[in-house]
Amino acid sequence: MASSLPERFQQSKSRIIPIRITEKRTALNYLNMMPEERKTPWSGRHAGKDQLRTLIWTTLKEQGGSLGEPYGHIPNFIGSDLAAARLAELSIWKDAKTIKCNPDTAQLPVRVRALQDGKLLYMAVPRLTDVRCFIEFSSEGLSRNRIDPERALSAHQAVKYGRLVMFEEMEPIDLVVTGCVAVTPGGGRTGKGAGFADLELGMLREFDLVTQKTPIITTVHELQIIYDDVLPMQVHDSPLDWIITPDHVIETNTSYPQPTGLDWEIIRTDQFESIPILRVLRDRSGR
Repeated sequence: MASSLPERFQQSKSRIIPIRITEKRTALNYLNMMPEERKTPWSGRHAGKDQLRTLIWTTLKEQGGSLGEPYGHIPNFIGSDLAAARLAELSIWKDAKTIKCNPDTAQLPVRVRALQDGKLLYMAVPRLTDVRCFIEFSSEGLSRNRIDPERALSAHQAVKYGRLVMFEEMEPIDLVVTGCVAVTPGGGRTGKGAGFADLELGMLREFDLVTQKTPIITTVHELQIIYDDVLPMQVHDSPLDWIITPDHVIETNTSYPQPTGLDWEIIRTDQFESIPILRVLRDRSGR
């Protein structure tokens, strides 16, 4: 059963700051110290989201909430293993036979837990650089070859140890886990700005592997949670149904609609150039 929203979410006087900031600084002082935007390879696509990402990355770094450098990444947050264990207690996890998870380090404990629990796991090829843009893993396959799951499921090793698959080879997905930089209690989310998660989900919806009823979940640090009205959601953004932190489970009951597939009109030229499966699907559709 999901826990109620922590009280400090509701009591903060600021509409933008992460929840723990008010424990050490007033909202006014924090907003006066708003960090300069940090540039990433994907900066400039949405100024408002760029600012929010910089805020979260800076806060995590200042307060020791992440392992390694958070800027430009899905933050590898402290307690990611605890969040994965908390996720595994939920009935939606226990009932799921097939999981789709992002390749970032923050969700490595989720991927490992999926195989430990005997689930079929799909992981996106990092940056979608292969036309077979998903990697399939099963616990039987890794056990048979005596491969350490943590090694095999890392972003750098997954292609070596998993099976690259086309959409037609995949099983329908029961649960999606996605990486986030910032999230809101109402289900809003943003990643690092590259758009990979939205493209992955859009393609999976095109093939009916993800439906409107497929739960979408993230694991994050509490410092990554901000207020709903400061995170702009766009039509191609996939909202969250659940947010799992090391200490809390939040069911969002989101009112945001889920996209129905790829929005070809907003796919950028550089995305077509760098992601081969997009070119294949575009040619198939006759666009």
